[in-house]
Amino acid sequence: MKENKYLLPKVDLIFRLLFGDERNCDILKAFLLSVLRLPEKEYEEIKIVDPHLLPEYDGDKLGILDVKVKTKTGKVIDIEIQVNPSDVMRERVVFYISKMVTEQISSGDGYEEIKKAVSILIADYDLIENSPRYHHRFTLYDIDSKVEFTDLIEINSLELGKLPPAPDGTMLWNWLKFLSSEKEEDFEMVADKNPQIKNAVARLAEISSDEQTRRLYESRHKMEWDIRGREKKAIKDAKIEIAKKMLKRDRPIEEIIEDTGLALEEIEKLQKAGLIANVN
Repeated sequence: MKENKYLLPKVDLIFRLLFGDERNCDILKAFLLSVLRLPEKEYEEIKIVDPHLLPEYDGDKLGILDVKVKTKTGKVIDIEIQVNPSDVMRERVVFYISKMVTEQISSGDGYEEIKKAVSILIADYDLIENSPRYHHRFTLYDIDSKVEFTDLIEINSLELGKLPPAPDGTMLWNWLKFLSSEKEEDFEMVADKNPQIKNAVARLAEISSDEQTRRLYESRHKMEWDIRGREKKAIKDAKIEIAKKMLKRDRPIEEIIEDTGLALEEIEKLQKAGLIANVN
C-alpha cells in the first residue's frame, strides 16, 4: 500500500509542528492575517510561547497541543485545533481565554497592562450548530444596542466541515482548505493559490518525511480514533437504554425512533430480546 506523501495537518501534532515552529513564522503570520482583523504591523515581531514539543505522550490521556503567540504590542493569541467533539468545549475556551487575561497581571501591575487576548479554535465538527457560517468572531457585545463593551477578549471559531466546496474569494478559505485536505491532489491544488500556502505544503512534505514524526503521528492518530470509538459506543449504549425504557412503557415504535435515532431493525431486536427475557 502506497504511503501518503502528506500527513494530515488537522491532527494537532502535525499542526503544532507546522505552525508552532519558529522557523515557520512566515506561514503562521499569513494564517493569522487571514483570520484576524489585527493590522499587519502586529506581526512584524511575533514570539511563539513555549515552542518545544514534548517527545512523549501519556497513553491514557490525549493531551492538548496548541500554539500560543505574542505579537509586537503584546497581544496574546492562542490557536487550537480539535477533531473530537466535546460537550464542554465552549466552557473550556472561555476558561483558557480568561486565564490568558489574568496571567498578564502580576502583583503591583495596573489593569492598563492588560493586552488583547485572542482564541482561535479550529474544529473538525459542527461547533456552532445554529449557523451555516464557517468563521465566527465573538466579543463582549450587547446584542440589543449593538455596542461592543471591549475588544480585549476575542474568540474565533473556524469549522472545517462548513467550508463551501468552491472558493469564496478569501485567503481564509484557502487556509482551511489546506487544513482539511487529505489527498495529495488537494494539497497540490491549494498550493497554487498562494506563495505562503505553497510554503506550508512544502514544509508539510518535510515534516511528513521524518520517520520519528510518522511514528508519533500514527500513535496519536490511533488514540484519536480510539477515543472517537469509545465516545460513539457510549452514545449508542445510552440510546439503547432509552429505547429499552420506552419499550417497557409501551411507547410507539415511531416515537422511539424519533427520540433515539435508532433504526427500526435495532428497536425490533430490543423488543424481541425483551419478550424472550420475560418468557424466561
